[in-house]
Amino acid sequence: MGGIQVHAFHKILVLSAHTDNIELGCGATVNKWINEGKEVHYLAFSAAEESVPYPFPKDQLRKEAFQSTAVLGINEQNIQVLKYPVRRFSEYRQHILDDMVKAKTQIQPDLIILPCLKDVHQDHQVVSMEGIRAFKNHSILAYELPWNLYSFKNMCYSLVDDVHKDHKYKTLQCYKTQENRPYFNKDFIYGLAKMRGVQVNYAYAECFEMVRWII
Repeated sequence: MGGIQVHAFHKILVLSAHTDNIELGCGATVNKWINEGKEVHYLAFSAAEESVPYPFPKDQLRKEAFQSTAVLGINEQNIQVLKYPVRRFSEYRQHILDDMVKAKTQIQPDLIILPCLKDVHQDHQVVSMEGIRAFKNHSILAYELPWNLYSFKNMCYSLVDDVHKDHKYKTLQCYKTQENRPYFNKDFIYGLAKMRGVQVNYAYAECFEMVRWII
């Protein structure tokens, strides 16, 4: 069994409220796309300096993000980490929207990946809603962060293999500041990939909601 290849999409923009969201939500898929020759751009809106645990320096999550994306294979020139204050995105909605419009103009992406609309984290909600506004004329997929979701419509599956799955876990190992969080656990990461794969009779998969699909 195999999935339909996304040949029409060459430039893919992945949006993240915080620096680890993309790796957690779709790290295996991003690695797959890069291996297929896609041009992936990574835009995170905060390195959550206010939430970095002691005794790490405040810029530690920013450093970890660049280490993580290097493991994924994203070109460093395609990575941008902005400085919005964590848990206060709602105060900066228009600025965040403006940054997305700027990215749209500069990158001209074919496909947008963003947080799920139903994600209960306040910063994730802002990125999701402003992303839908900024990219309403684009195909949009939303990744899952299950610990933040009451419901999720598993509409789209990205089939991944051991290499992609293992790369996802290796990227998360770069986040030493987050290693005690339960969703960074190897069993959870591999178990979720296995569960999504079983749903479509494949070894492993990542799952997305389809917000808009233009064919």
